[in-house]
Amino acid sequence: MSTNKIALITGGSRGLGKNAALKIASKGIDVIITYRSKQEEAEEVVKQIEALGQNAAALQLDTGKVASFGEFQEQLSQLLQSKWGRPSFDFLVNNAGIDAASPFAQTTEEDFDNLFNVHFKGVYFLTQKLLGTIADGGRIINLSTGLTRFATPGYAAYASMKGAIEVFTKYLAKELGSRGIAANLVAPGIIETDFTKKAFDSHPDMHQFISSITSLGRPGVPDDIGGIIAFLCTDDGRWINAQRIEASGGMFL
Repeated sequence: MSTNKIALITGGSRGLGKNAALKIASKGIDVIITYRSKQEEAEEVVKQIEALGQNAAALQLDTGKVASFGEFQEQLSQLLQSKWGRPSFDFLVNNAGIDAASPFAQTTEEDFDNLFNVHFKGVYFLTQKLLGTIADGGRIINLSTGLTRFATPGYAAYASMKGAIEVFTKYLAKELGSRGIAANLVAPGIIETDFTKKAFDSHPDMHQFISSITSLGRPGVPDDIGGIIAFLCTDDGRWINAQRIEASGGMFL
């Protein structure tokens, strides 16, 4: 049986999730990533993790489809037993997301439901489904956003979902404390990834604007965030619980 710690990261084939996966692996932790459709990219991340000396695997998962979580849990359990010889993993990173830019007046019910399913409902019920697979003493790390602290037009629905995640995380910390499981969330500011590409492409002056309202003078990049998530998976982060950690470079201070 493997004695390595294991992290499960949803949406780990690109962007913040990929960076977090590599940073976590650099801490000596094995990693399982999920992907929705980009299997080749996910397999490449697995190779990069293995090149760092850690075991890794990728599983397909659409975090917006709650009905599929039972089957996913079974696949995960089989993978854990066959590859690691154990029934559990240690760290759950709820990272998966979808494009969030949608002005309030133009947000359709379908847009709202898609955001809700991925950014709140999916996180809630995936975490619930995996409770029996997360080891006692483990960690849950949810992703929020700086947009719950400051308001930027175009993100009303998305920020509302993330606000719900912030409350949910406190309840996880409270209700799972008896098992020694800590729950925290990381709240990035505006990060330049393919996730925000639509917003940057449609607003040519966005880079300059973000730089002007950020104390450190630029938008964030995935490498600014992944290390924070990785730290929360280490023994040095064991006493942090129920906390919102904003990593925005000092936006709107």
